[in-house]
Amino acid sequence: MENETTIDIHGIMDLIPHRYPMLLVDRILEYERGKGIVGLKNVTMNEQFFQGHFPERPVMPGVMIIEAMAQTGGVLVMQEYENIEDYVIFFMTIDKVKFRRPVVPGDQIRMEIEVLYFKRNIARLKGTAFVDGQLVSSAEFSSMLVKKDEKR
Repeated sequence: MENETTIDIHGIMDLIPHRYPMLLVDRILEYERGKGIVGLKNVTMNEQFFQGHFPERPVMPGVMIIEAMAQTGGVLVMQEYENIEDYVIFFMTIDKVKFRRPVVPGDQIRMEIEVLYFKRNIARLKGTAFVDGQLVSSAEFSSMLVKKDEKR
C-alpha cells in the first residue's frame, strides 16, 4: 500500500462522527484511497467496557474489535465525499467474523482494511486485526453512507 499520509486523532474526528466512549481508532498509519487503510487502537484499562467485561479478567469484547475495524474503514470511505458533516455511515452486514485470541489492556491493535467493493454510497470491506503480529480477528462488512437528514 502506498502511504499517502498518516492521520492523527484530530483528522480522524474530522472524518468520522464517533466520540468518547465509542471512538475506537487512535491513528491512521497509512492509506491508499479506494484501496485500503491501516489504523491503530491502543487498548488501555481505562476503556469503559472493561468495567463489566470482565472485572477479574478484562477482555475487549469482540464486537468492539469489529467496530474498531469498521471505524478504520469509515475513515477511508469518508474521504471520498464532500460535505462529510452531512453524512453518517451505517452497518449493512457483518460476515465471516472470526476471533483468534483475546485482546487485553496494554495491547495495540493494528487494523488492516481492504476495499472489496465501493460504489456510490455502498462499501464492502475486509478487515483483519493484529496484536504483536498475531491475528486476533477478521471480518467482512458492508456499510451504507446516508445523509443525516434522510428519513429511514
